[in-house]
Amino acid sequence: MTNLSRLGVTRLLAFSMLLLILPATSRAQTRAPILEQIVKTYGLDSYGQIEAIRYSFNLQLTGLNLSRSWEWEPKTGRISYEGKDKEGKPVKATYLQSQLNNAPANVKDQIEPAFVNDNYWLLFPFHAYWDTSATVTDEGMQKLPLGKGSARRVVVKYPKEAGGFTPGDTWELYVGSDNRIEEFIYRRGGPKKPSLVIATWAGYQKAGPLLVSTEHRGTADGKPLHLSLAPVSVKLTGSNTWIKAE
Repeated sequence: MTNLSRLGVTRLLAFSMLLLILPATSRAQTRAPILEQIVKTYGLDSYGQIEAIRYSFNLQLTGLNLSRSWEWEPKTGRISYEGKDKEGKPVKATYLQSQLNNAPANVKDQIEPAFVNDNYWLLFPFHAYWDTSATVTDEGMQKLPLGKGSARRVVVKYPKEAGGFTPGDTWELYVGSDNRIEEFIYRRGGPKKPSLVIATWAGYQKAGPLLVSTEHRGTADGKPLHLSLAPVSVKLTGSNTWIKAE
């Protein structure tokens, strides 16, 4: 998650699960084959058809109610944002990631880190696949941390020397027989908070060729957490029509 300096308690969750959005350049020593099966289930083979994605990030945590919306063009790096600043005033911004160095300070220091965080929640299986510095291991069937029953535990761990905001982070994915993530555990690699997030992956919807989990409920360092990513819609290459996830 990031430096936690901008929004106080907001940073306790909303920016703690961050690594660079671009794929890492180094190769991991271990990449369990199941990772490719998982990301294919979420739409890897059709990802190139995506022209733009719209989604909202909605977070409820003790003492915090946060909502912000995004429109992202993966091929151009163009990002549009709508949200509020720490005083509650409406903020809108549009920028290109390739020109981030020339962007206003609030875009570089606040909005772009928020985008990376929220995009990880939306497309985590893709980022786990793209971030080839991460070690991915298949730990076999294990008891679910929240629900009843068992699922295959797939551990995604970043080395401490990896690039990003908090090297050494670990995600434990609990994957069902359909290769969908059912629950996960996030363990922070550094000293900042939250150090432990446990949440469900539910509310599955199809947005064009992409499969997305829109509902996450659980705890962040023991505090009740509800995070949703709805509504989600996509626009495919060559089309002007937005396809709403359902």
